[in-house]
Amino acid sequence: MLDRRSFLIGSVAASLTPFIKGCQSAPLWDKDAYQKQSQSHVAILPAKNYEIALKDIMIRGIRLFNLSLRGKRVVLKPNLVEYDPAGVINTHPAVISGAIEAFKMLGAREVIVAEGPGHRRDNEYLLTASGLLPVLRDHKAPYVDLNYDDTRPLKLRSHFTNLGHLYLPETIAKADLLVSMPKLKTHHWAGVTLSMKNMFGLVPGAVYGWPKNILHWSGIGESILDINGSLPIPRFAIVDGIIGMEGNGPIQGKPKHSGVLILGGDLAAVDATAARLMKIDPWKINYLERAGHFLGNIEEEKILQIAESLEPLKQDFEVIQSFAHAKTLTG
Repeated sequence: MLDRRSFLIGSVAASLTPFIKGCQSAPLWDKDAYQKQSQSHVAILPAKNYEIALKDIMIRGIRLFNLSLRGKRVVLKPNLVEYDPAGVINTHPAVISGAIEAFKMLGAREVIVAEGPGHRRDNEYLLTASGLLPVLRDHKAPYVDLNYDDTRPLKLRSHFTNLGHLYLPETIAKADLLVSMPKLKTHHWAGVTLSMKNMFGLVPGAVYGWPKNILHWSGIGESILDINGSLPIPRFAIVDGIIGMEGNGPIQGKPKHSGVLILGGDLAAVDATAARLMKIDPWKINYLERAGHFLGNIEEEKILQIAESLEPLKQDFEVIQSFAHAKTLTG
């Protein structure tokens, strides 16, 4: 029986070369089009389990960033992949529930949950099995399957792939704030899968296939950079690190309790912080290293931790052998 990694690796290897060649003929990004902040703020908030009042923790955390939410349309983009009886693969429904409540209480006009799962075409089954459906009903929160949403073309502002443009779902294009809500996980191809990798779920499977094959063939890291480098919507991140995943993620890894939520408006800085929490060097994760040159800050000295300190929260997350070189952080 072939797992996801084995099934796709042959196609990726065969298809990657022409995309890379196409990208090398022009600058990968226009330096004048991106303005990095001199310093980024990230908040690590303790949250020991899913039974506590996550809404209150999120309200406190979101307020640290002075977001303008009054009357805004907020789209929450969780990570939904497969039914998982252990509750480790997907963003936990309690975290999504807390975020819905928090953004509403902070003045959002509308809070929508939207995702385009890369594996499951049957969203009703996934919502029911994951425990998210009762949350949506309790909060009367609309859910949009981005795999089948109406789309509009989005010209890419960076050129790591040869795609030229992406089809962006209308639900995302009309958002005032897009909140990436990934699970804290390792990834057998990307190294880590966090708030930027979570944006894979924006692009519709009806156009790009399952599990977003065209993006895989174009290069996972390259696609992460082009998606995040081209979105015209303000973004925020809430990483579910209460129980994450180590080892052969993002599906076949092992549960790892960290007991935190990680928040921030600079997704590169959030992901670099999350990687360091896992004792993974973000400079040795290819797409994070590249993102640090134009999308956001990944240098530790340029990331101000405005809640809990990072150092005492670091944990040793296992990685597969191909990312052993990234496990060089101490402390």
